[in-house]
Amino acid sequence: MTKEIILSGMRPTGRLHLGNYLGAMKNWIAMQDDYNCYFEIADWHALMSDYGDPGSVTRNSRDMLCVWLAVGLDPEKCVIFRQSDVPEHLELFFIFSTITPLGWLERCPTYKEALVNNDKKDIRNYAFLGYPSLQAADIALYRADKVPVGKDQLPHLELTREVIRRFNHLYNTDVMTEPGEVLTKVQKLKGTDGRKMSKSYGNTIYLTEEKASLKKKVNKMVTDPARIRVDDKGHPEVCSVFSYQKIFNQNEAEKINNECKSGTIGCVKCKKKLLNNLNDFIQPIREKYLYYKENTKKVNKILEDGNRRAKKTASENLKLFRKEMNYG
Repeated sequence: MTKEIILSGMRPTGRLHLGNYLGAMKNWIAMQDDYNCYFEIADWHALMSDYGDPGSVTRNSRDMLCVWLAVGLDPEKCVIFRQSDVPEHLELFFIFSTITPLGWLERCPTYKEALVNNDKKDIRNYAFLGYPSLQAADIALYRADKVPVGKDQLPHLELTREVIRRFNHLYNTDVMTEPGEVLTKVQKLKGTDGRKMSKSYGNTIYLTEEKASLKKKVNKMVTDPARIRVDDKGHPEVCSVFSYQKIFNQNEAEKINNECKSGTIGCVKCKKKLLNNLNDFIQPIREKYLYYKENTKKVNKILEDGNRRAKKTASENLKLFRKEMNYG
């Protein structure tokens, strides 16, 4: 049987952290064998907000690719490509821009959220308003059957389906595929300060974190604020450190939970256990990442091959779309 097509991607806006892995990459790795996967380095999307420093988008794109390979994305099993190396994305984006009402874009909840959360950057520009159209083009260009999303992203995927339905209706065709969703299991991870993990908060633990800096971050992590003395009874449900133990130290998590509640394990000892387990998780990723960073030719070849495969599919589909439009 022909495998269903998956399209997903990330914006290269900085170093990748544990939240990125648990929120997306872990699921991508599991999908490689069951789907025909396309994973894009969404650098055009990043440029919409980081237009003041295009060089950082280029550097972050390269770094992202090395991390993807280090965590286990296999270019033999999936297509890894950079969005800007496949110009068909912008052509379909323009086509979608002509048929997408402004009201659809302005009501997009993620657009409104971005305006609030990016108060340090001026993102009230034409491109950023239109980014849902570009995202719809990304998905439609590969005729993706499904898109991996969390429940909070479903409204955005529905906007993509609306744009595709409008295209099919306007040109009396069914050439474009309305994508379904793959509701992925997302493990939520707090930042080191107890808030949502975010680069803008400076509370991240990177997937390539060096052990020395990892130790500093773990030692500074917020624990139960009501716990003053070592033998005080704790409340692990409100402790950032314990939320990590449940993910990265599953074998001991229940034991630590009970010991914390009874006051028989202190925060220092708990953090030491976490540090060892986190480093065990990160170290092989860090080593593979450094390998790819040093092997420029190998990484270039992987990206060139992925770009070629993505462009072949994108070009064929765009020709088909234009034929249905009776355009060109």
